[in-house]
Amino acid sequence: MNREASSELPEIEMRLAARSELMQATGWAALGLAVLVASLHMDRLESQNINPYTVPGLLPGLLGVVMMLLAGLLALRSWRRGAFAADVSNAPGIDAPTARRVALVLALCLAFGIGLVGHGLPFWLAAALFVSVAIMSLQLPQRRAAGRRLALRDVAIAIAIGLGAGGAITLVFQQVFLVRLP
Repeated sequence: MNREASSELPEIEMRLAARSELMQATGWAALGLAVLVASLHMDRLESQNINPYTVPGLLPGLLGVVMMLLAGLLALRSWRRGAFAADVSNAPGIDAPTARRVALVLALCLAFGIGLVGHGLPFWLAAALFVSVAIMSLQLPQRRAAGRRLALRDVAIAIAIGLGAGGAITLVFQQVFLVRLP
């Protein structure tokens, strides 16, 4: 948030934004810690005389540490902006449309991770399906609010973006990072 925008917001809204940032920082720190712990439990392949700088888990571990450091900086910023102010605790929570969008995104991610990946479909196709369905699902409420339906052109664009994303993700991970995808 830039200074001009922050000076226009009432103080309670700034504190609400700070409280939201604090919750996000907590989530990012927990995810970073989980990534670090998981990377520390990976096999180090000492029996195969693997170079210590190329062991599995090194990059994810470093990413977990960076996530925790950045989460700490975000938490510090939110604390300085008044995240712990008493008047923020009685503020209203998340609105229903936002909660539905978050639930939809979580459901889509779980469906991708649990239902699509590793169950017979090639990864590029699973990723393309996920991206296409996510685009169409997330645009549907906006279209309804505008009095528009999902047209064939919208579906074609979502499918094209999904296929492009699925192909690009597969190409980058398999050819650049040398990761075998399910």
